[in-house]
Amino acid sequence: MKLTESQIQDLYAFTRQHFVEHYDLQTELVDHLANDIETQWQEQPKLSFEDAKNIAFKKFGIFGFMDAIEQKQKAMNKRYRKYLWAELRKWFELPQIIGTIALFGMFYVMFSIGYTNVFSIVIYALITAWAMYKSIQLNRQFRKRKEISNKKWLLEEMIFKQAGGTSLIFLSQLYNVFIIPEKFEMSTLFLTLFSLAFTALVLINYISFKILPNKAEKLLNETYPEFSL
Repeated sequence: MKLTESQIQDLYAFTRQHFVEHYDLQTELVDHLANDIETQWQEQPKLSFEDAKNIAFKKFGIFGFMDAIEQKQKAMNKRYRKYLWAELRKWFELPQIIGTIALFGMFYVMFSIGYTNVFSIVIYALITAWAMYKSIQLNRQFRKRKEISNKKWLLEEMIFKQAGGTSLIFLSQLYNVFIIPEKFEMSTLFLTLFSLAFTALVLINYISFKILPNKAEKLLNETYPEFSL
């Protein structure tokens, strides 16, 4: 015996009642519950849908769907990092590497001419301000997308919202950026490492706040075949 469409929708509602917000995870859990229920019906045809559903849910343990949510979040975090590093690697290949070298050279020259702590705090503040602006902008885009589709996908939320947490981390490190140049001798090694750090900071922010959101549709369709349906 197969589940009806209304019973499948009941399972979706059931996952939402148990704090599963993202449609992709809801779908995985609904498939799992549906298969379990149909297996039970093969052995006990007279078992009610509600009883079969509760039996299937109890198999998830005392924490319910929490373990499944945690595992899905880890998997999507890994996928998000994979996309980020794939884009970052492109900036060390032709032709983008020319821009990377130019960016590094600009930072190295600026930090070499003196007032390293002043230059570093100004640049860092500009990067942080841009990151916060983009974070607000992406949050608005995410809300609009959710209103249109009425669905929330885990990877989509990471692309449009996870980068926002990064801007807060940057903001908390402003003081450290100011005092680091004062604690170290202005050697060639220090200037090289400091310039590399700022180059990486700019690239990672640009990828997180600009490139990945612009590629969101492609990445989501690649991850979720049902996304465009």
